[in-house]
Amino acid sequence: QPGAQVCTHCGVPLAPPPTASGEQKSKMAAGLLGIFLGGFGIHNFYLGFESKALVQLLVSIFGILLSVFTCGVTALAAAGMAIWGLVEGILILTGSVRADAKGVPLKD
Repeated sequence: QPGAQVCTHCGVPLAPPPTASGEQKSKMAAGLLGIFLGGFGIHNFYLGFESKALVQLLVSIFGILLSVFTCGVTALAAAGMAIWGLVEGILILTGSVRADAKGVPLKD
């Protein structure tokens, strides 16, 4: 149908969604940021997922800071954020995550 972004018969995308900035983000950059700095949510800031990124950043910072003053149990929270970022980075690189927060497909 005219103006459709998806085929009504098979569901195949007909055109990429319009972008506000006009530029796709790099899948490689997002994946590597997730693997190396994912505990701090840097890859989610890059992709535009600010709320999720802020949670990762704050939990990591407070987990690290509080582990200095406590017996280290709060360091588990920071470690959990690092694992979360690592997994998301791998998912981005393998193609399981295909778009940024605006729905724009990631470029290879």
